[in-house]
Amino acid sequence: MIIFATSDKGGTGRSVTSCNVAYRRAMQGSDVCYLDFDFGSPTAGAIFGVEAAGQGTATGGGLHEYLAGRTAEVDQLDVWGQSELGGPRARPLGAGRLTLLPGDSGGGEFPVDATMARRCSDLFLRLDEEFELTLVDLSAGRSYATELVLRATADPALAEKTARWLVFHRWTRQHIVAAAGLVFGPHGILETGMDRGHRRRELEDTIRFVRTAVLEPDSPQLAVLRAEQSVWLQSYNTDLQKLAAKLRLGRSVMLGSIPLDPVLQWREQIIVEDDISTTRIANEETGQAFEDLAKRLTDDSAWEGL
Repeated sequence: MIIFATSDKGGTGRSVTSCNVAYRRAMQGSDVCYLDFDFGSPTAGAIFGVEAAGQGTATGGGLHEYLAGRTAEVDQLDVWGQSELGGPRARPLGAGRLTLLPGDSGGGEFPVDATMARRCSDLFLRLDEEFELTLVDLSAGRSYATELVLRATADPALAEKTARWLVFHRWTRQHIVAAAGLVFGPHGILETGMDRGHRRRELEDTIRFVRTAVLEPDSPQLAVLRAEQSVWLQSYNTDLQKLAAKLRLGRSVMLGSIPLDPVLQWREQIIVEDDISTTRIANEETGQAFEDLAKRLTDDSAWEGL
């Protein structure tokens, strides 16, 4: 299965959530491949703790160079063997493979042509055969990366492959409106997809939303609020729920919700079990949200039951 992760705005937590979900899915035993298609800012290596590709790779074997036809193969980095987050560690017992395909250091957005779309399609086909889950982190907004994968997945060769979309947004009015525009608005995913050969209804059925940095009104983190602030927050949260439903981002199309966590506000990183149970720098609710989302990605009953 291929999962595309996107957002209309930067700063939604799309990349850090996607990396943590990929990590959790590998810990659950699946072979997972992570593609950094955030061409303007390929930082997945830094989140995974693979410092050699912290800002993309400098070997000339990244995704930019591959898609441009300047290299025949993409670097495949073993996260378990190369991560420096908390010290190098071997693949945990029972975990699946966790492989990173990085972007190129100093790369950027670029126009898409038919040859590039074909190379992208071929890459997805090969990875889908090798890995149970391929997660593609796209650049924010109406980007060339989004256009590229819409063209690639319209290829009849990929028609039998399952592809799904996760649209990330923070729990604010501006982010809700932006996420709705990215999917349903002019030149959004649906309109662009139709232009590239997708059927609107089928494409729309593959899209779900993930709320990030959500601070629930009854969260213990809000115990310091004054009574007036608490009442206002409750009211505003209700307004956001109504807005999300109006713009077709309500709970019926929400696959997951990631709570606000101080660790992730200060550092984009993988949250491991030691961060929750030993050092206690991260909240248990955050780890559980990643765990649940990792399971639901390929759970047809959870997905179709929304």
